[in-house]
Amino acid sequence: MATIKDVAALAGISYTTVSHVLNKTRPVSEQVRLKVEAAIIELDYVPSAVARSLKARSTATIGLLVPNSVNPYFAELARGIEDGCERNGYCVILCNSDDNPQKQRSYLRVLLEKRIDGLVVASVGEDSDLLQSLACVRTPMVIVDRALEGVNADIVRIDHEQGAYLATQHLLELGHRDIAYIGGPADTGVTQLRLTGYRRAMAEAGATIVDNRVLHCDFTSPGGHAAAAQLLDGSRPTAIFAGNDMIGFGVLRAAAERNISVPGELSVIGFDDIELSRYVYPPLTTVGQSIRELGESAAELLLSRIAQPRQEAVAAEQRIVAPRIVMRESTGPRPDLFNDYR
Repeated sequence: MATIKDVAALAGISYTTVSHVLNKTRPVSEQVRLKVEAAIIELDYVPSAVARSLKARSTATIGLLVPNSVNPYFAELARGIEDGCERNGYCVILCNSDDNPQKQRSYLRVLLEKRIDGLVVASVGEDSDLLQSLACVRTPMVIVDRALEGVNADIVRIDHEQGAYLATQHLLELGHRDIAYIGGPADTGVTQLRLTGYRRAMAEAGATIVDNRVLHCDFTSPGGHAAAAQLLDGSRPTAIFAGNDMIGFGVLRAAAERNISVPGELSVIGFDDIELSRYVYPPLTTVGQSIRELGESAAELLLSRIAQPRQEAVAAEQRIVAPRIVMRESTGPRPDLFNDYR
């Protein structure tokens, strides 16, 4: 691989002058600049990003740590973060941990070793070792989706509890009283906040929550499918609030396998409004947020933090995005009221 000294030798000038041409640190003549550019093309020379970063004390890179890149939510979130960073001259290094605590810690160490300028962390699990490591990070950092105990960092997230409240209230307004909740893993903060919103809406309406109407699974379609099977093979509810859209897709599949009409016999509502929710059948009613805008907001907040001189640093900021119901075709009146609404 060609070096800067090879370029200098071919151009017949000093490597210091080549450095000035590459980094635009000192004016050079047009003739010299053309010689350097011709030598670079001939040798296929690629400047060392490491050397540049050491000199500039910046790598212009952002680390992004996500738990599951297969989940469309995190794919859309990453796109928003990437768009926001790219517009400002930063590239993003994506690390997918597959919900593996050991991989999460390993990737965090790798990102910090690469001297990233900033870090975005999205929904890590309840891993005390990782939380301790994040608490010690001095690189500018933004947490997306939920707060992490003991980690003092900027946060961008949706109001999970209010979103769940709105989802449940929507079903209640359609006449449903037997409403089940299929949430994600019970030990995650997001699940607990959404469960709280569900319980609050049910309590305000005077609706009883039967113990077997609250189930937990992975934030995946197979998880939702298995949980829904338990509900639908017995005395089934008239409505199901799925803790995210992927769980909701599993519920729709389980209903279809049992020839249960949605929404005629069963209403289903999700959470997140990922793009795929528009294209399943029937299109999934959900609690919405612009996931890409959430990512762009996280990038904006992180880049503004990077630009702040250390002595001007201020307290951690929390941006909470208001949720909204996105009406589609998977929710409708309670079955015995259906004819009255047609």
